[in-house]
Amino acid sequence: MELLYWQLVYFFVKKQYRIIKLANAPEEIWLASFGQHAPLVRLVRYDVDWSSWLARDLDYTTHVAMQLQNRPFRRGNHVLNIYVSTYPPVDDWEWVVAKTTEHFPQLHTVLLHSGNAVHALQQISDVLREPVVLEPVAREVDPFLAAQHVQRLVFRLEKERRENEERLLDYGRPLFTYVFIALQIVMFLLLESHGGSTNPDVLIRYGAKFNPLMQQEWWRFITPIFLHIGFFHLLMNTMALYYIGMATERLYGSFRFCFIYLVAGFFGTLGSFLFTTSLSAGASGAIFGLFGALLYFGTVYRHLFFQTMGTNIIGLVVLNLALGLLLPGIDNAGHIGGLIGGFLAAGIVHLPRHRLWKRQLAAFVFASLLVMFGLSIGFR
Repeated sequence: MELLYWQLVYFFVKKQYRIIKLANAPEEIWLASFGQHAPLVRLVRYDVDWSSWLARDLDYTTHVAMQLQNRPFRRGNHVLNIYVSTYPPVDDWEWVVAKTTEHFPQLHTVLLHSGNAVHALQQISDVLREPVVLEPVAREVDPFLAAQHVQRLVFRLEKERRENEERLLDYGRPLFTYVFIALQIVMFLLLESHGGSTNPDVLIRYGAKFNPLMQQEWWRFITPIFLHIGFFHLLMNTMALYYIGMATERLYGSFRFCFIYLVAGFFGTLGSFLFTTSLSAGASGAIFGLFGALLYFGTVYRHLFFQTMGTNIIGLVVLNLALGLLLPGIDNAGHIGGLIGGFLAAGIVHLPRHRLWKRQLAAFVFASLLVMFGLSIGFR
């Protein structure tokens, strides 16, 4: 039964399930898949003796399952609970499972033992809606050694996935984050030395977004990214660019990051141009674009996104957009434009070492149409 237990674990791990909880007494593994409607899976290797133990364990299982299901943005609402036991309990136990199912109908319990292995595997297949195919093992191999071999396969595969995820999160080294920070500091000093960064005439002269000049001077869709109005504006955007830029550039690499930042800045200026007539400048649209790029990463690696940064990123985006609605003087149109632009730019370049040409082409076409439509409306 030890071999069968690890064969089942290996089956789920190969199906892109991830180990999220592990205990040794009894052997207990919780696995989660982040696919659509995939159940939480709990596997227990324990020789169940009495139905009283089973009742206590089912209470524990429902408690842990509810905690895990309450995690943010978890898909799926049912749990597959599998016991691998040499023999069934010595007393009547089916009523215990039925009673638990009445109170927690999302819990599907299967007790697999030496006398019902084929039927139990079919039950598991019915819940998963796909056949359970176990790792083949030669008959002449000792079952204990075979179980150890399959166990090593499980943890080797899990280790490789975690190492790949670590490499994914640390692909590049920050370069353009420092370049853009340096540029906005240099431009701020230049504005201050030529009349002040809060002087409208100085801002217009050096490239701030000023609607009457946008059609003749297209470069003004980019230059506002590097200008800031006052020291506090510069300080806040520099801090945001440092922290968000570092994470984004490590994820996407320097050249993708540069493309995302500039495209997001352009979209931020375009959004501001379309919906506000006020003079404006600042890197906040481009910084929101970096949020958009991180959200795009969440659409590709949803589980990794929410395991690392996802909840914080979504919280920051919602908080900043809400502040833009509540506080005067904040260019929310530029923020939303930058957020959209960053998401689309990330879709165009996609992630390092990955290619999804159809998805990238769709992002490029949609972004191009959005720009052409926005400019035609704005210039009219």
